[in-house]
Amino acid sequence: MEIFSYAFMQRAFLAVVLVGLLCSTLSFFVVLNRLSFMGAGISHSILGGIAIGVLAGINPLYSGAVFAVFVALLIGYLSKQGKIQEDTLIGIFYASGMALGIMLISFKQGYYPELFSFLFGNVLAVSREDLHFLAVVMVLVLLYLLLFFKELLTVSFDEELARASGLPATFLYLGLLACLALTVIVAVKVVGVVLASALLVIPAATGYRLSKNYRPMLGLSLLVGVVSGLAGLFLSYYLNIPSGAAIVLCAAAIFFLSFFARR
Repeated sequence: MEIFSYAFMQRAFLAVVLVGLLCSTLSFFVVLNRLSFMGAGISHSILGGIAIGVLAGINPLYSGAVFAVFVALLIGYLSKQGKIQEDTLIGIFYASGMALGIMLISFKQGYYPELFSFLFGNVLAVSREDLHFLAVVMVLVLLYLLLFFKELLTVSFDEELARASGLPATFLYLGLLACLALTVIVAVKVVGVVLASALLVIPAATGYRLSKNYRPMLGLSLLVGVVSGLAGLFLSYYLNIPSGAAIVLCAAAIFFLSFFARR
């Protein structure tokens, strides 16, 4: 337990627990609504927003959050118009956001070491300001999910029934996408752009394998998210391996073990 005598490990521990709870909760709706590719698309496209923050001299988390929400809502709105398929839009923004980020970063003079933290994750570099931002995002997202949980569940299982019942299905869907975008940007700080989408899929996918209704699925998703995060943090510290990769690999290992557990 001496590792918690370091301030950076205390911040990393809090960040892993908060991100694990947030991602695994939203993962429940990501899996039910088949938004896995959406999470991957947003996580890669926000490189453009991060680069804007780097050039403007502001916290890249703030610029990335605004950019991510804008991209998510634009994809959701255009897909609901029925003119372009959702997966096509995701593919377009996936590539263009990455390209924008690469181009803008090339204009930056000098070396920017924190950029690699956003690309590949470095939970050990989480600052106190990052924790405050993470906490605010967590409160906003969980408050939305709590207030509209039953409505979101109805839309997830049967959108036509939800519309027939008078529920604002489009509003609920766009709100869910905004929550997804905000969650992605905080996950990027822990596991990086490349791996952020994994935390939005693996926890609920594991719960789906081991349960028959939504309550235990949600509970197992939360458990997997927190356990894999803490396990990856300790492995990263003791084995001197990248924290983001360690966390995702622990979550993946639990998922594959779920096949044997179900048998």
